[in-house]
Amino acid sequence: MASRLNPYISFGGDARQAMEFYQAVFGGNLTLSTFGEFGAPDPGSADKIMHANLETDRGFTLMGADTPPGMEHNPGNNIAVSLSGDDADELRGYWEKLSASGSVSVPLERQMWGDEFGACEDRFGISWMVNIAQPQG
Repeated sequence: MASRLNPYISFGGDARQAMEFYQAVFGGNLTLSTFGEFGAPDPGSADKIMHANLETDRGFTLMGADTPPGMEHNPGNNIAVSLSGDDADELRGYWEKLSASGSVSVPLERQMWGDEFGACEDRFGISWMVNIAQPQG
């Protein structure tokens, strides 16, 4: 397999719900592994997600997990997931689902560089940027 770069998101206890939501947005195969499946000694974390992997038919990979016991969960604004391309219908569909239950900081509309672009935060506090490339001509 070739090397690839993909986002890995840490959650504060709602990784299962978040990753199931992203599967509803993007489709694909979601695998979830809990701390309990790997013998976590803390019974309170047995049902929490140790690793989640979403692979879509479009070639997207999104990974995530609940923050392990004993580690601090530090959500912040230092990461965003970017979706870009020229399939306007597909990207608008993702935008609608991601922004519907979150907050929009930049509406999805034509920008000064000519593309359609929008930025939002989904209901789990994850920042998303969507850029729809316009035909060059």
